[in-house]
Amino acid sequence: MIERTEYMEFLKKLKDKQIIKVVTGIRRCGKSTLLNMYKGYLKKTGINDEQIISINFENPNEMIYDDWKELYNNIEKKLIKNKKNYIFLDEVQKINGFENVVDGLYIKDNVDIYITGSNSYMLSSELATYLTGRYMEIHMLPLSFKEFYSAYNFNNENQAYQKYIE
Repeated sequence: MIERTEYMEFLKKLKDKQIIKVVTGIRRCGKSTLLNMYKGYLKKTGINDEQIISINFENPNEMIYDDWKELYNNIEKKLIKNKKNYIFLDEVQKINGFENVVDGLYIKDNVDIYITGSNSYMLSSELATYLTGRYMEIHMLPLSFKEFYSAYNFNNENQAYQKYIE
C-alpha cells in the first residue's frame, strides 16, 4: 500500500473529536485503503479489534441490511460501553437513509465515526443539509506524481512520468 501521509495525518488529528469524518473522492482513489491503513494505526495505538466496527457496502457479504434501522440496530448491539468505538462505513451512500444511522451514532459519547462515499450524492450539498455542522470532509485525490514516484523504483523521472500517465 502506498502511504497517503497527508490524509493519514488529517485523520489522526481528528481522532476522538466529536465530528463525523467524511472521506470523499472519485472511485479507486484510495478511500477504502486509507481507512484500512487508519484502522491499522488504531490497532498499533492499543485499540482492540472489538472496538472497531467496519462495514464495506461494496462487499456483497457485508451488504446484508434491508434498511438503515436494521443497520443502526446491528451496530448499536456491537458497541462496547465505557470504551471508545470506532465506526467505519465504507461507501455508506448505498444504504437508503444512511444519514439516520450516522446521526444516531453521532449523539453517542463513545463513538468516533468515519464514512466514505464516491458518488455525486456524497459530494453534493445534500450531505451538508443532512449532517449540518457535524462533519468534516476529507476530499481524496488520485495519487500525485510525487506519491507515485516515491512508491516505485524507477531508473529516471521520464520513465516514471510515462508510467504515471498510463
